[in-house]
Amino acid sequence: MPASSVDRAVLPTEEEKAEVVRRMFGAIAPRYDLLNHLLSLNIDRRWRRRAVDRLLEGREPAGLFLDACAGTLDLSVELADRPGFRGKVIGSDFTFAMLERGKHKLSGRSIVLACADALRLPFPDACFDGVTVGFGVRNLASLAAGFREFARVIKPGGRLVVLEFTTPSWQPFRSLYLFYFLRVLPFIGRLISKHSEAYSYLPASVLEFPEPPELAERMRAAGFEAVRWETLTAGIAAIHIGTRA
Repeated sequence: MPASSVDRAVLPTEEEKAEVVRRMFGAIAPRYDLLNHLLSLNIDRRWRRRAVDRLLEGREPAGLFLDACAGTLDLSVELADRPGFRGKVIGSDFTFAMLERGKHKLSGRSIVLACADALRLPFPDACFDGVTVGFGVRNLASLAAGFREFARVIKPGGRLVVLEFTTPSWQPFRSLYLFYFLRVLPFIGRLISKHSEAYSYLPASVLEFPEPPELAERMRAAGFEAVRWETLTAGIAAIHIGTRA
């Protein structure tokens, strides 16, 4: 199944994107967690664990962290639940319905919520020891502006860890995956979420998104160094790690 068969008509323009994404995620919030775990066969939980491993690698589990584009807070919870964690996590998302849906997960954890746009974060310069973004940078109206804003709020030497979908390159797995991604996933997503566009937007946005080498260059351009990435589950997702210069 060629990637060119994706329906790019479902992708909003840059000018429309913020409002379209906010409205879409607000609509699917009630079934978001269920579909994430179902459609990924629960592998998404393993990916989040690996992302937090990379955030804390060689460092004490302490400090102030931002989970940007936090959605229903699964990545925030993964970080706050680490053994010996002595810090605080701010889970930030510009779709209030997503944060509201994840609020029950707080339950005594060191997590506070902020409804905020990742392109205009309401935090001072150099205040976070690290920033995570799980499946969120793909939805930003401007990727370059998002990376610059993350660089602004991270302390020098702090880490940015981005977990995002990508597409496998080796055959025959690529063809099988694209069949699932372009045909099966949208059908199941529409059936369960009752939303006609969100799970067509997902594969279209992934296939239009920069591949790992290009994404790494964009992180470097925003002020991150020692940028590296690793692919997960045969190339279905990737973790990018960068250190604030």
